[in-house]
Amino acid sequence: MNLPAQINQIFQINTDTEFNAFALKIFHFQYTHNPIYQQYVNFHLESAQINNIKHHSQIPFLPIEFFKTHNVICEEYEAKQLFTSSGTTGDRISRHYVADLNMYESSFYKSFEHFIGNPEKLLILALLPSYIEREGSSLIYMTNKLIKKSKLKSSGFYLDNYDDLVKTLNLANNQQIVLLGVSFALLELAEKYQLDLSGAFIMETGGMKGRRKEMIREELHQILCARFNVEKIYSEYGMTELLSQAYSTGYGIFNSLPWMKILIRDTNDPKAILSDYQTGGISIIDLANVYSCSFIATQDLGKLHPDGSFEVLGRFDTSDIRGCNLLVT
Repeated sequence: MNLPAQINQIFQINTDTEFNAFALKIFHFQYTHNPIYQQYVNFHLESAQINNIKHHSQIPFLPIEFFKTHNVICEEYEAKQLFTSSGTTGDRISRHYVADLNMYESSFYKSFEHFIGNPEKLLILALLPSYIEREGSSLIYMTNKLIKKSKLKSSGFYLDNYDDLVKTLNLANNQQIVLLGVSFALLELAEKYQLDLSGAFIMETGGMKGRRKEMIREELHQILCARFNVEKIYSEYGMTELLSQAYSTGYGIFNSLPWMKILIRDTNDPKAILSDYQTGGISIIDLANVYSCSFIATQDLGKLHPDGSFEVLGRFDTSDIRGCNLLVT
């Protein structure tokens, strides 16, 4: 199989068998072409073990910290875009070198349309001050593309001009609203205004970004629901190191589309995959990451449900604080 030529077929995956076959092909492709990943795999597995991998759960997951210390990209592929994580002064930031932006765009368009709707028909309002104030944010790239897809002229970004945002919301006659915001900004908006946004998609991307005291997700959602008159708050689970996202359509339960899979690993034995409902480290297979690394061990804690949905339950105690995640219990 000529993997690069047929890579867009990942978006047609329908079954676990198809996912497993693609995951194995991408593993061998990345093992051959990504020197950082190859070194990591060789350190943990003998060549016989590598050749005997039959299931995606046996594939080694690269610790996400490698994106802070190494250039994780396949050789012979030129980076077209550099996405970087946020961080305070002196922190090491993650760097994701993206060789094919079409893969990223296909992934987020298909996911957004599946979980939220066709962006052309939506009024998309972005309240992302901490992201828009810096360069290299993959979330800003995604949101900007979605806004440009919208056929409603009022769609756009807002920094801290809450009054203008409220005016736009009040003039949204019978338009389907998507209000996407970083957690602290949505909370500030809720404190300043009590709005009737019933029927709107209110989506938080997590993170107080050092602007507010962290709070559990349930507490934040209760405040936003009460102040905006909505039944539930949506959430987006993504990160700099991924090209795919998962979405929660309420109540903290996340789902993803078939080219992204979540596994839960034992925190004391990273090679051991836990059963459903057990809490452990979240490992992610993102097949859209074909030219960097599709097999990533995050520093998030979570648990998996039998239908493939999952919960994000917090962070490892020794990990860096990631601005894109709320503390939850």
